[in-house]
Amino acid sequence: MGRAFEFRKGRKLKRWASMAKIFTKVNRDVTIAVKEAGPDPETNAKLRIAIQNAKALNVPKDNVDRAIQKAMGKDAADYKEIVYEGNGPHKVAFIVETATDNLNRTVANVRSYFAKYGGTLASSGSHDFIFSHDSVFKIKAEGIDIEELELDLIDHGLEELFPEEDCIVIYAGFKSFGAIQKALEDRGVELVSAEFERNPNVSKELTEEQKVDVEKLIDKLEEDEDVVNIFHNMIL
Repeated sequence: MGRAFEFRKGRKLKRWASMAKIFTKVNRDVTIAVKEAGPDPETNAKLRIAIQNAKALNVPKDNVDRAIQKAMGKDAADYKEIVYEGNGPHKVAFIVETATDNLNRTVANVRSYFAKYGGTLASSGSHDFIFSHDSVFKIKAEGIDIEELELDLIDHGLEELFPEEDCIVIYAGFKSFGAIQKALEDRGVELVSAEFERNPNVSKELTEEQKVDVEKLIDKLEEDEDVVNIFHNMIL
């Protein structure tokens, strides 16, 4: 028990240290958005979200503006968004989202991490039944009538809505992202963040010592700058 606790405590401290990767994440998100639909956030919904998420992470506006300008240049990295599915130790299911300018490097690294820590990569689509793919929005709660908002968003694909501190969290299906985003913009609410999550439909319960094995793989994946998000079905 003590060893597992100390390991997770160390991981928490390590995550705070990894916040230095925030600027890398913001630059990457902005670059992908600009290359897809241009540098104008008024006409580029993905860029609007990248800018808003950067604001939520306390990234200065000047840094975001520089990232947009750099993304417009000929030397900007050409990122590809690739999703890997894998089975970690103790048959824990993983989905690893990456954004990379070198596919060979990324797949080799991800495969080696799974192999080193007792897992394997799985075929694409093999974990579709294990995870739902959800849209998640956070908006400022001030001045919002939750019941009225819920009624308004149901027709746009709302699945769940609940208060959290000074925000309101909104869940919808993956395909409802655009409809919910537009509905919120039409209402003029203050968007804190918008992202996608993969939530397990089938969970895996492990012993404390088994969890340590899985945590080691998670930590190794988090160290890789090509890795954007890591989802698993282990019960924490």
